[in-house]
Amino acid sequence: MEEQPEAIDPTEARHNQDRVLDSGALRALAHPLRVRMYDILSQYGPQTASSLAEMTGESSGSTSYHLRALAKHDLIREVADQGTGRERWWERPVGGVSFANPEAMATPAGRAASQIVMTEFLRGRNQQLMDFVDRGFNGIDEDWQEGTLLSTATTRLTPEQSKLLGLKIMALIDDAVDTYRNQTGENVRPVSIRADLFPLPELGEKS
Repeated sequence: MEEQPEAIDPTEARHNQDRVLDSGALRALAHPLRVRMYDILSQYGPQTASSLAEMTGESSGSTSYHLRALAKHDLIREVADQGTGRERWWERPVGGVSFANPEAMATPAGRAASQIVMTEFLRGRNQQLMDFVDRGFNGIDEDWQEGTLLSTATTRLTPEQSKLLGLKIMALIDDAVDTYRNQTGENVRPVSIRADLFPLPELGEKS
């Protein structure tokens, strides 16, 4: 009897199609302002050089320069049929992106670029979380207080169990993103969704 290939989890299969950034794209993104602009486009949708300048405190000339650098490696693209020659709109293409490129990580330059991108990306997201905590729950409407979740937990897993849990979490996130990505209307605003799942060091092991 012919052995049947092992079925691939649908969520795993989906994320196997995520774009893995090559060395050139990683190097292009490896700049604090570019990471911040890229993340703004990811979270808030299409922007212009002027709106990005206002959000980052940079000049529009600077943001325009960095937008072109990102576009050169297809990290972002111009929004079709929107804006003018002087006021171009830019967006991040829909789809998952992975910063973990094994080929890039095999070289010192690739590892350095990957480190910069991941550090700046996580620093920005962590700062958003800390800013929210610093403002306190009293700074948001009651409806949003009930719609906010800040939770952490610890359990003991094998690598296989950790992978399975990660796929279940990603399936929930994917469903929410697919369902509500383009939603507009009263009281709709961007919401950050985080899922951190990683092994802790053993007792006595340096972290």
